[in-house]
Amino acid sequence: MRISTTVRVALRALVRTPLRAALTTLGIIIGVAAVIAMTAIGSGSSKAMQRTISSMGANVLLILPGTAASGGVTFGAGTVVTLTPEDCEAIRSECPAVRSAAPIVRARTQVVYGNRNWVPMFIYGTTPEFLDVRDWNSMSEGEMFTEKDVRNASKVCVLGTTIVENLFGGESPLGKEIRVKNVSFRVVGVLSPKGANMMGMDQDDVLLAPWTTIKYRVSGSPLTTANQSSSSSTASSSGSSPTQVYPSGQLNPYPLPSATQAADSPRPLRFTNIDQILASAHSSDQIPLAIRQITDLLRERHRIREGEPEDFTIRDMTEVTNALSASTMLMTRLLLSVALISLVVGGVGIMNIMLVSVTERTREIGLRMSVGARARDILKQFLVEAVVLCVLGGVIGILVGCGGSSLVTLMLKWPTDISAAAILASVLVSASVGILFGFYPAWKASRLDPIEALRYE
Repeated sequence: MRISTTVRVALRALVRTPLRAALTTLGIIIGVAAVIAMTAIGSGSSKAMQRTISSMGANVLLILPGTAASGGVTFGAGTVVTLTPEDCEAIRSECPAVRSAAPIVRARTQVVYGNRNWVPMFIYGTTPEFLDVRDWNSMSEGEMFTEKDVRNASKVCVLGTTIVENLFGGESPLGKEIRVKNVSFRVVGVLSPKGANMMGMDQDDVLLAPWTTIKYRVSGSPLTTANQSSSSSTASSSGSSPTQVYPSGQLNPYPLPSATQAADSPRPLRFTNIDQILASAHSSDQIPLAIRQITDLLRERHRIREGEPEDFTIRDMTEVTNALSASTMLMTRLLLSVALISLVVGGVGIMNIMLVSVTERTREIGLRMSVGARARDILKQFLVEAVVLCVLGGVIGILVGCGGSSLVTLMLKWPTDISAAAILASVLVSASVGILFGFYPAWKASRLDPIEALRYE
């Protein structure tokens, strides 16, 4: 018997008892709908968790300068000048696994507006790419400063909401002037609220400005942990002063060394340094690859020979990310396991009804076998009936599951993500359930003795 004829016969048999067929498929409908909905909710929650992790800085790589040492005493990471803005540009352009990178010049000083003052937790001199690195994709007010502001060392800044609340109260800070270590800055934007990071530190207590402005107008030196505003008044009295850079139009006050003197006593070249570099990978899975690419690039740029230690340190939050990802994956698997139990229950219902159908149609089976139907034809007919029931239930279950997921998103505002892979898997699982749980009733029907079947009442 051809498969098309078998399918027609099976459908005709199912149409004769529509209510029983509908109730039989109900278990499969519920099971498949549960699989689709639970997978969508779990996947959506996982992606939402990943976005939250990224917003808290877990996908960010922190590149710090090396460690200085003297007399066997090391002074900690970041105490030697090794990183430059050019290193950041090279990381951004030459490391394929890196999505974006931003230089950081830090400061710790007082911010004043009118008769109010505040010492922010973070004062960062950076570039507009900082927002991309930190997934800070929106502004509450205004806009981010531009690359032109970075090149011109413009005195503009962007504030976090914590600073705005403490300095301006209910006022809008846009266009107003604040003082950072007696340097006037114009506020051009306010960052959207971000909350605490993974260490519990307030990410909204931040001031962003062009790194050139912070470097040359505010800090002038690598950041120490102390409040720089408290030491600014004593800097002049202690005799320390910034290095004077003479304009090229003036005469050099010192005699120029000869070529021989310059070769015998080379003077170290001064270069613009930054305190750290923030880089973000395209995804959390590419963080190890990004670390390797950054390490190889910086070793080459800093001319570090093989076997020599790096003059920089790369830190990441991979362990925290993996722990949170494992938690969300565990919850998704638990939800999926509950949904699969529903499918198994639906499969048992299919087997039960098919056994009842075999008993009711014993005379029909005997008649078909007496006119030439072989055992495999009977097996195929009942197996196709079971598969058709499960596939129909699977299709309806997919529609119900997708509709339920959309309803959850609409009513409860939960994030959901319906994937094509889950839908395809549901169809395959429902067909497999039909084959698995329909085989025994079909096999039992095919083993009936046609003479005994014809005598069955």
